[in-house]
Amino acid sequence: MGEHGVGDGVRNEFGGSAYGPVVQAGAIHGGVHFEVRRPEVPVPRQVPAGVAQFVDREPVIEAISGSVGESGGVAVLSGLPGVGKSATAHRWAQGERGRFPGGEFYVDFAELRAQVGGDVSAGVSRCLRALGVEDQYLPGTLGELTGMFRSRTADKRVLVVLDDVTEPAQVRALIPGAPGSVVLATSQGMLGELLTVGARLLPLEPLTGAHGLQLLQRLCGEERIMADGAAAAERIVASCGGLPVALHVAAARLVMHPRLSVEALAGELADDERRLDALRRGGERVVTAVFAVAYAGLSEETARLYRVLGLYPGRRWDTKTAAAAAGISGPEAAEQLEALETASLITVAADGRYDFHDLVRLHAGQQAVDEDTETERTAVVRRVADHLLTRAAHADLAVMGRRMRIGGYVERLEGTDRSLGFRDRQEALEWLDAWRGELLLVQRAAADRRWHRHAWELAEALTALFLNRRYLNDWAVSGELGAREAAADANPAAEARLRSLLSRPLMDRDELDRARGELETAIARADESGHTLLRASAREFYGRYWDRCEPERAVATYEEAMTLYRAAGDERGIAIGRYFMGCAQHAVGRTDDALVTLQDAYDGFMAIDDRRMGARALAALGGVRRELGRTDEAVAALEEAVRMLRERGAVHYEAPVCEALAEMAEERGDRERWRQLLTRALEIYEAGGGPRAVELRRRLTEAEETPE
Repeated sequence: MGEHGVGDGVRNEFGGSAYGPVVQAGAIHGGVHFEVRRPEVPVPRQVPAGVAQFVDREPVIEAISGSVGESGGVAVLSGLPGVGKSATAHRWAQGERGRFPGGEFYVDFAELRAQVGGDVSAGVSRCLRALGVEDQYLPGTLGELTGMFRSRTADKRVLVVLDDVTEPAQVRALIPGAPGSVVLATSQGMLGELLTVGARLLPLEPLTGAHGLQLLQRLCGEERIMADGAAAAERIVASCGGLPVALHVAAARLVMHPRLSVEALAGELADDERRLDALRRGGERVVTAVFAVAYAGLSEETARLYRVLGLYPGRRWDTKTAAAAAGISGPEAAEQLEALETASLITVAADGRYDFHDLVRLHAGQQAVDEDTETERTAVVRRVADHLLTRAAHADLAVMGRRMRIGGYVERLEGTDRSLGFRDRQEALEWLDAWRGELLLVQRAAADRRWHRHAWELAEALTALFLNRRYLNDWAVSGELGAREAAADANPAAEARLRSLLSRPLMDRDELDRARGELETAIARADESGHTLLRASAREFYGRYWDRCEPERAVATYEEAMTLYRAAGDERGIAIGRYFMGCAQHAVGRTDDALVTLQDAYDGFMAIDDRRMGARALAALGGVRRELGRTDEAVAALEEAVRMLRERGAVHYEAPVCEALAEMAEERGDRERWRQLLTRALEIYEAGGGPRAVELRRRLTEAEETPE
């Protein structure tokens, strides 16, 4: 080992995942040629499948095709809730498979609106992720996101299907770059403002009596529907207002109850005493009596679960969540969910969770208000909040290990259902990602009910996701809400922790003044709490702010944090503090101090077996040694850092180290080594959608074209 703890030799080992070619050599003779290829990213095919039974929409399908011919364009389907806009859009997309080699994208804006902080940027980011852009490379503004989306869809025709659009900006931001591309949106309103971008506005009317009858016959069989004559079936269609969603529910009732005649069902629907009051959406009258009749046909237990789910503060749920909400066993919930699905009152989403149509959700919620006491309704939401906080706690623990937490949600896991846990870090992170919208909505529901602890503990648990995935808007909204609820809970330690964490998305969005305000409040609350480790952490976050604004002050702030980390006896905190302080010392020209501080950081990380952070410290050490002219030591440190980062799968940090090594190879005239290292960095950036890929590809192409 060298004097600074790095081996003198080159170790020819490889572990972890590689993105593109891997070079395992200290010296190469005779040259190696690389063909730089873009990594294969699966072509997005996100549009859900169309419904099995589909009638009377052929003219609209033809109108869509006519308005977005070979030259592409924008079409907007408008109409009442439940009239079949989404089903029509999905059916058209299904019929055009193969026309869009660049992919088919899908964004449900109703789902995004349900999420705290969901906005247009979230929709564009979702499409960019489908194109392989990793979170750390997503721009911070809507304009930049839109520009990146158009650039990355400029080569091949794509289809973008947007459900439940409410404003023109949601469509404008997702108009692709390639000629012949199509945007197909659905909306309750006409969105006439989109005429300026050449959109074709296509209203979708309810089914006529004849086509409603045709749909019933397809769903139930012609013989069953016509057994009592056409008149009874036509009355069912009229009671359903020609809405396919209502007709599906009515048909399900006939299928579930073979002895129920068409005449009897028509009589039930026509009975004014059993008819719901009309719901109003956008000034239009939507008849939903059919839901009342379907509800009346449920067993008592299934009807109760239906009402419970109408109170669920999210949009989608699984069997475990339904069981928790109702306070019943998993098998009971599974049986009752199957009954609700058979009755067409709930549907199974593409990810396997359950969902309501918006009209059915409103009906279920109204039944809960009519039949259950306020105490019972509040208990449902409380059980959901408890359940999802427990699952989030399991996920947080799996992702972040034994990090500092102010909330007691992890400690409370003792004795809880082990099936709510996760096999590994990746599974937990994927669960947090999939359930992000539900967790944010439950956090909001808890805050609305003044359940302060639930609201701020959910905010703290969600940082396990936000520290790993770039959902800046959601993080900022959730963190601000959590900090406010911690203050209302008179918990200065929790407020300090959440305000410190909130500074991260604010700085990433370049809201530096606001970030500084949050951090200064965090330090005051941390000092008030007397929590030594928290006081150190808040100052570490503050130092990272000063890294951006005034590096000399960053050094002093990290020194304060280090004093407190030592007092707390936190070995990882001490190592992290040293790492950031060493980087700050290097930034202000204190290279000798930086060398010592970063070496101590490296030793500290290795002592606690944190090889990812150890590799980052080693890479920083390499940069300092290079500046001091200790080139061989710098190369050895950087190459060891690359090996360790690759071993841990931390390729995001590997790419800039490869660039640094490439620069040093170029300085000593080793063009082949320069090409190998720059190729490796390019592969990493392209695999993750990093913007530096364009510059590196240009440099490598020029090198191929220029004789040495």
